[in-house]
Amino acid sequence: MASFDIVSKTDLSEVANAIANMAREMEQRYDFKGSSCKVEQNEAELTLHADDDLKLRQMHELLQGHLTRRKIESGVLDYLAEEPAAGQAVRQKVIVRQGIDRDLARKLVKELKSSKIKVQVAIQGDELRVTGKKRDDLQAAIAHIKGLKKELPLQFVNMRD
Repeated sequence: MASFDIVSKTDLSEVANAIANMAREMEQRYDFKGSSCKVEQNEAELTLHADDDLKLRQMHELLQGHLTRRKIESGVLDYLAEEPAAGQAVRQKVIVRQGIDRDLARKLVKELKSSKIKVQVAIQGDELRVTGKKRDDLQAAIAHIKGLKKELPLQFVNMRD
């Protein structure tokens, strides 16, 4: 039986490179001169420190732009609530999502089953295993999933005949 896996993985070293480039650009930009804006990374958790809301929004745009240049979709970022810091300063945590959460996995399984494509789907931790008799069925399943509107970027790996 042929099979493939649906995963959602993000290369954290590429995220670190994007943050380093973002920090370099922030040092050069006129609107960030004299500000105490910075980005910290702890594994898959980023912390944005900004002087005010306007600079925080600019940091969001910079972060998404630098991630896009590194071939990382901005859909992997999960912005948590802003926290007030000293004075007008704000702090925000951003989670870089890894893996497919249960709700999205169930939704994808339901979509594939309702599409009448002859494949079986199994949830295995934070990834999905899709099996079928024919390679054409698997390719049809990949095309169907790519056509869905989903907030998390997915990769199709480990294709076996």
